[in-house]
Amino acid sequence: MSSSSSSRYTLTPPLFFFLFIIIVQHASSQLLSTQLTTMNNLNELIQTVTNNSKWDSSQNPCSWTGVFCTQNTLSITNLSLSSFSLSQIVNASSWSSLVCQIETLQSLDLSNNHLTSIPPPLLSSCTALKVLNFSNNKLTGLLPGFDTGLRSLEVLDLSRNSFDSVSIDSQFESLHNLKSLNISYNSFTGPVPVKLGESMLLQELQISMNSFTGVIPDRIIEYRNLSVLDLSYNRLTGSIPAGIGQLSSLEQLVLSANNLTGAIPLSIARMPALKRFSANQNGFTGPIPDGITSHVRNLDLSYNNLNGSIASDLLLQPNLLTVDLSSNNLEGFIPVNASKSLFRLRLGSNRLTGTIPIWSFGDADSSLTYLELDHNDLNGMIPPELGLYKNLSLLDLSHNNLVGSVPPELGDLNSLQVVHLDHNRLSGEIPNEISGLQFLVKLNMSWNSLNGPIPPSLSRLSNLTNLDLQVNNLSGPIPDSFASMDLLLELQLGMNKLGGVVRFLPTNLQIALNLSRNNFEGRIPDSLSRLQALEVLDLSNNRFSGVVPSSLGGMGNLIQLDLSNNLLTGSVPRFRQNVTVAIDGNINLSDTRSNSPPLADWKYKKTSSIGIVVASIAAVVALVILVVVAVIVSRKINGLKSKLLTYDVIHITNLDCTKALQRADYASCVVSKTRFSTYYKAVMPSGMTYLVKKVNESARMFQLVSHDLIEQELETVGSLTNSNVMIPLAYALTIRSAYLFYEFTEKGSLFDVLHGSLRSCLDWTNRYSIALGVANGLDFLHGCSSGPIILLDLSSKGVMLKSLNEPQIGDIELSKVIDPSKSTRNLSVVAGSVGYVPPEYAYTMRVTMAGNVYSFGVILLELLTGKTAVSEGFELANWVSNELEEKHNFDQMLDSVVSGTSPTVRDQMLAVLKVALACVNVLPEARPDTRSVLRMLLDARN
Repeated sequence: MSSSSSSRYTLTPPLFFFLFIIIVQHASSQLLSTQLTTMNNLNELIQTVTNNSKWDSSQNPCSWTGVFCTQNTLSITNLSLSSFSLSQIVNASSWSSLVCQIETLQSLDLSNNHLTSIPPPLLSSCTALKVLNFSNNKLTGLLPGFDTGLRSLEVLDLSRNSFDSVSIDSQFESLHNLKSLNISYNSFTGPVPVKLGESMLLQELQISMNSFTGVIPDRIIEYRNLSVLDLSYNRLTGSIPAGIGQLSSLEQLVLSANNLTGAIPLSIARMPALKRFSANQNGFTGPIPDGITSHVRNLDLSYNNLNGSIASDLLLQPNLLTVDLSSNNLEGFIPVNASKSLFRLRLGSNRLTGTIPIWSFGDADSSLTYLELDHNDLNGMIPPELGLYKNLSLLDLSHNNLVGSVPPELGDLNSLQVVHLDHNRLSGEIPNEISGLQFLVKLNMSWNSLNGPIPPSLSRLSNLTNLDLQVNNLSGPIPDSFASMDLLLELQLGMNKLGGVVRFLPTNLQIALNLSRNNFEGRIPDSLSRLQALEVLDLSNNRFSGVVPSSLGGMGNLIQLDLSNNLLTGSVPRFRQNVTVAIDGNINLSDTRSNSPPLADWKYKKTSSIGIVVASIAAVVALVILVVVAVIVSRKINGLKSKLLTYDVIHITNLDCTKALQRADYASCVVSKTRFSTYYKAVMPSGMTYLVKKVNESARMFQLVSHDLIEQELETVGSLTNSNVMIPLAYALTIRSAYLFYEFTEKGSLFDVLHGSLRSCLDWTNRYSIALGVANGLDFLHGCSSGPIILLDLSSKGVMLKSLNEPQIGDIELSKVIDPSKSTRNLSVVAGSVGYVPPEYAYTMRVTMAGNVYSFGVILLELLTGKTAVSEGFELANWVSNELEEKHNFDQMLDSVVSGTSPTVRDQMLAVLKVALACVNVLPEARPDTRSVLRMLLDARN
């Protein structure tokens, strides 16, 4: 071989050195053999019991999900077993002993499992642990002492568990290096714990959502390294310690929802590191300390009794993001200077006077997104300069003394989604420019002195769901173009000077159509009967004439109809039993409904000769229908893919998906309808009865996700077990639809029972049991180890009753099989039933657990008041709020038939009402989570 050719195979020194380093690194990058053995044993143990497939034994454990190693992969430092379905029966001592054999382990995450107690090895043998996370488990019993083998522990998270209602004394005292402690969302009582590590190194203390009592202890101030102190949602009394300002490192101070009183210490304004101060929902008095926003970025002092004026520089600090001072007794003017960084400003429900200031930051760079100045005594005109705040999403100036016209410049706010200008003294015409707000969802200009016609251009507000123009001086007809407003759910036009013949109306109205106290004339249009989802129709105090169309009796969701004080003639047609009909003031209109035969008898009562003809024709038609149905069903089943999800022998033997599916789409078999689903009753040849649910696909609202994904998700849902959740037994998929099969629920839906003929059977014991059951089911869904299941629609129509004490939450699969992101509609329309949708959905475009809590709060209000989710033309949550604001009487909210049975029942209902009001709080972050709701409901019975 020539020298030239051999040189091609000779390694130069730099290249040789490089390869040598790689070889050495590879040789040294193998996990310690003891830890390798331990991890393989741990994997085998967990996989045997939980069918865990997260780890691949053929790979280096350092590449496994949740396993973190040193840079040279010699040893394991962090281990996450979060959401591994671990429980106390899954050899807790065995797997925990294996974990503690990893001597280099510094962090262990066991959150989101089903553990009921802390395995003893973790308390005695994991000596190197610095971080231990047990959050969101089912830990019960007494809190153990942490004084044996965890002396190196720095971070301990025991939040979202169910420890017994006992006080804490010295359980954490021996944790010399403790820097962070989170025991929020439990049931601890007694005084605030202060023995939190002998070395006083504590930096974070979070004990919110418990039942701690007494005062905030002065000893807290001795923990000078504190950066986070969260004492919110407890039962603390007294005042804030005067020395709180000595905590110079404190960044977050959260005292919300306690019973604290007194003045807010001046020293808080001098805390250099403080970024968030939340002390809302307490009883603080006195003025707001000067300079309180010198360092604070997020300030929430709402729902207190603070008085005095707002300092002129309070809104001016350059890093300020949110300020909420609503529901206090503040007086004086709104500061004329504000920071460009200000994102949310809430000053509603105070006694502020003067005009709305024109802040200099009104330009494209302004961050202001939410501006709420409602329920004050502001005067003057709405500044046209508001049109410069381009990022505004919500504008609430309602309940003031504003005058002048509505500025056309508001039409320049392209991001606006909610506008409340109601209850002022505005005049002039509605500007056409408003029609340019293409994202607008709610527009309320009621209770003003607006005049002129309703602009036809408002029909271009393609996302509008609520339009309220009642109690003004508007004149002319309803624009014909309103018929094109497909998303409009509520139209309030009462108490104006509108007139003419009613011709075209939006076709999807659901909450209310109010045309009362106007000058409408002519016949009531038959087209109203197409509003099948409408719940309240008010045509009173007009000049409608002629007969009441019999087709109105077929409006399936109608609850309230007011025809009083018109010129109507003839007889009132028959309506369903639960429809309230008012007809006073129509002298030529008779009501013979009480003497009328049932609808079925009236419809088919004919002479015998006609009956024979009809019977013959019916037989022929029936034969044709049978043939057509057979073809349809045959086609449906030919494209059918079905699978059983249950291992119950009874259901395997009796449930025939094909035969059950044949019952679907028969109107006579419909049991219940929810926002997205229709339930059918299916009787098997064996006599067993099942529910068949058809997911109602509508291309305009949503699309089903792919079949593969549906099957995958339904497999997960089908494996769940909870007595208060409807778990599918099987499913069937066709090209366009999804069908699910369940055990039959004998009583039907909660809506049908609570607002139907069985209502008198629901005493307080039943209602409380239903509330507790739904809360338990919702808590189970939100805490699923495979990840929280967030409901797309939670309503009383979606809660089925096996008995009057056994509720089951239905439609749990919707968020899995429906893809709202493919919707062309606003999320507040797609997600949920009317009356149950939380207000933030209008602009957050996100389905959340807090949103589910709001929907549950509405169900609680239904159980307490006996009213439907849309009551008297208003959403129930808003109706309760208004009633409390005007009458300040909780008793008047309750269903008197139930609350009047005994003082004990009344007291319990009032306690549950407070829970409901917390759930329907307009602020998502202020709502309790499901675990806390469950605890508060249990406390309400004590």
